[in-house]
Amino acid sequence: MKSSKRVFSFALAAAAVLAATGAHAQTALDDIMKAKEIKIAIPTDFPPYGMVGTDLKPQGLDVEMAGYIAQKLGVKVELVPVTSANRIAYLQTKKADLVISTLGKTAEREKVIDFTAAYTPFFQAVFGPKSISVKSFADLNGKTISVTRAALEDQELSKVAPVGADIKRFEDNNTTVSAYTAGQVQLIATGASVAGNMIAKNPQLNTEYKLLLKDSPNFIGVAKGEDKLRLKVNEVIAEAKKNGDLDKLALKWLGRPAGDLPQ
Repeated sequence: MKSSKRVFSFALAAAAVLAATGAHAQTALDDIMKAKEIKIAIPTDFPPYGMVGTDLKPQGLDVEMAGYIAQKLGVKVELVPVTSANRIAYLQTKKADLVISTLGKTAEREKVIDFTAAYTPFFQAVFGPKSISVKSFADLNGKTISVTRAALEDQELSKVAPVGADIKRFEDNNTTVSAYTAGQVQLIATGASVAGNMIAKNPQLNTEYKLLLKDSPNFIGVAKGEDKLRLKVNEVIAEAKKNGDLDKLALKWLGRPAGDLPQ
């Protein structure tokens, strides 16, 4: 009998824990609306998605997206600067309600956090000055292009570049960028973040997006089980896709529309 009572007591305790966990797992949106404030983790060292402006305030695509979501929810936003290493931990420890920080969706990450629909592209592309017309990969014929050896953009460029393209391979991103900014090559193939930083530091070059090599979209991170918040943010993203706001945001910071993003 005592054994049966112990089992029953344990079952009740376990049920209570599960009930508490289930209830807690759905409180984020309610807590945000009650406090009239949402804490959103953003990058400040990853242009053009997030960086510190001359006024020492965060700016960039992810920063604007954070403000956009807060506006649509009708609450204030507290921007929480994070790094690639700690952004998921901030979500798990409730230092942030959402993570909008160039976050890609992977199977490993899906074990510990949930994701909204994609909100912006993250991509590798060919960039160059506005004075050089490049409308297709065929236009790379006869052009010199810097790229980091064995990087994803090197692999993708090698697949599509015409035989007459002169691909100059360098050992790291800094050397690849230096070759372009110094005028040693006409074009550069690199990731959006590297290009964004380069463009911000060298406005006199009038560099713009030319050709897409590969898309790797970004998603918004949500704490595991917070489905009410995730679905609400998905509503905001869906409306922003429909009315063109996501395209405008991507055009402003990336030089191209957001395009067809995965759900």
